[in-house]
Amino acid sequence: MKLRGYMSGFGNEFSSEDSRCPGSLPEGQVAHKKKKTTHPQVYYILQNNPQVCPYGLYAEQLSGSAFTCPRWLYRILPSVKHKPFTAVPCGNLTENWNEVEPDPNQLRWLPFIVPKSTEKKVDFVAGLHTVCGAGDAKTRNGIAIHVYTCNTSMVDRCFNNSDGDFLIVPQQGEILITTEFGKMMVEPNEICVIQQGMRFSVDVFGETRGYILEVYGAHFELPDLGPIGANGLANPRDFLCPVAWYEDRTVATGYTVINKYQGKLFACQQDFSPFNVVAWHGNYTPYKYNLNNFMVINCVAFDHADPSIFTVLTAKSTPCVTTYSLCSKPYPAQCCVTASPFLTSGNCMSEFMGLIKGHYEAKEEGFQPGGASLHSIMTPHGPDADCFEKNSVAELQPERGLRAFMFESSFSMAVTKWGLQTCQRVDKSYYQCWEPLRSHFNPNWKPSYRNIVSQRKLYSTITQHSTVI
Repeated sequence: MKLRGYMSGFGNEFSSEDSRCPGSLPEGQVAHKKKKTTHPQVYYILQNNPQVCPYGLYAEQLSGSAFTCPRWLYRILPSVKHKPFTAVPCGNLTENWNEVEPDPNQLRWLPFIVPKSTEKKVDFVAGLHTVCGAGDAKTRNGIAIHVYTCNTSMVDRCFNNSDGDFLIVPQQGEILITTEFGKMMVEPNEICVIQQGMRFSVDVFGETRGYILEVYGAHFELPDLGPIGANGLANPRDFLCPVAWYEDRTVATGYTVINKYQGKLFACQQDFSPFNVVAWHGNYTPYKYNLNNFMVINCVAFDHADPSIFTVLTAKSTPCVTTYSLCSKPYPAQCCVTASPFLTSGNCMSEFMGLIKGHYEAKEEGFQPGGASLHSIMTPHGPDADCFEKNSVAELQPERGLRAFMFESSFSMAVTKWGLQTCQRVDKSYYQCWEPLRSHFNPNWKPSYRNIVSQRKLYSTITQHSTVI
């Protein structure tokens, strides 16, 4: 499906109207006319909410922050026109972090299974499964990580998250997301953000799978670049938001709006499509981003740089403290060469990783596209034994064709019952990948000329392969 284009920028003040209704975005009201002059002067006051909107539309405000930051939608019928909400089954979507006992072990999941459409039709909402998380939507402090596995499009139903923002990372199959602001086609290797309170529906074109990071308290922003300077990481102009598109459609059988509220699902009925916004303006929008546009700051000499050099988006709990971020690493067109593999005894962040495509060099066999891993706070982790032995002596070469991502958080995340048991995708042999690690300790080792020459050759090799291609 060919869309009508996008507007570029991150956090910009946008305005858009469907080309079928020119002038639907209010421009102003006549405030004063000077009469009895050869050239009468007309002054306008720009208004968000005129007494009568063009085309007889309803003005509606959608805000993700203080009301001092207005964002306006102009729609055929207001969103308040619906029957009462009633509770509906949540399926495998949950905010209950106490279903099972805490598990500090390294966890790895085999690729999550996508149901066959011939066996059972599952749309985006029905295919949501919570893997892990922490915090509380009521206090607006915390996160949840979900996967979605679906095979059919949403028909006459949409989803609305009152709890927080959805950052969606497709892994298999493109998705067409219809929002109140317009349409976005999002493919694997792209990400998109649907912010709190925005209604959206998802069309799929076959068996589809991906990951979702939900944040309760803050909106995503671009990370501070610090010593990197003006150029690097994700550029604001590469983020795309949709242009206005509406449908004036009556649904006699009822249109279902599903609302996620305080971790539970509720549904209401209305007799018209919610995607009836003819025009809108503001800086609170859905948006998408192509990970190929990321300007990587890569590691080409020695040691292991912090994942922050790969941060695409971040959300802060307190100033200068990253609570949750999306890191994407490394990149197909870049070199990523380091002097040696390393393992860590743990760190103060939880790291949930997924693989979109390619082979992850740290665990080439077990970490597969469509699967995931979780290394909780202070849990030791790192390259497996094969990777350590191989890369300790290998001639270093650039790594290409990989697309992995990390959701990194300062929260200590709990794994759900679905994530540990019901999905039956936990790789219980994961710990064994480190068991062959052996001691290389030699108390009689002494610095020698041969050691020094060897190190110099190693760094010479690194330098030769450090050119960005």
